[in-house]
Amino acid sequence: MKRSKMSIAFAMILSGSIMFSSCVGSFTLFNKLVSWNQNVSDKFVNEVVFLALNIVPVYGVCYLADAVVINSIEFWTGSNPMAKVGDVKKVKGENGNYTVERLKSGYSITKDGKSMELLFNEESQTWSVVSEGVTKDLMKMKKDGTVQLYLPNGGSMNVTLDAQGLVAARQATMSNAYFAAR
Repeated sequence: MKRSKMSIAFAMILSGSIMFSSCVGSFTLFNKLVSWNQNVSDKFVNEVVFLALNIVPVYGVCYLADAVVINSIEFWTGSNPMAKVGDVKKVKGENGNYTVERLKSGYSITKDGKSMELLFNEESQTWSVVSEGVTKDLMKMKKDGTVQLYLPNGGSMNVTLDAQGLVAARQATMSNAYFAAR
């Protein structure tokens, strides 16, 4: 009976942590394990390692740790504790392939030999873009939970961090881009 109550309590805590974090997350730990397993040797050795890691439940433990702990930390802090400075990812976008490298204070994005950096200044709570030696502020995180968005026309606007704020930001930036192109 005692074990049953403990199992129910554990299940409730586990489901609560998943439900209240509302974070899909990047599952970095689990993906690193899968990537390592895929590169161990040929496909037969990889399959044996895969089966062994499922029998011992290494895959299950990594997935659970990612889902409950690491992805929750990533959601609440904005940074993944498993991501390291210097991690490089290849990303396929609508306009081609990009290389994204994690920096100490942001990201470096490269496409076709051209690069730019997205940097976060912790002190001023500002995200900026640096391209060809020119720095331009993009947005400032404000203490009231809003964001001051710097527009392409030199103006700025405050938006909320929700769907309505995102729509307002898109409308403001798209309409400015449209008028600038004329």
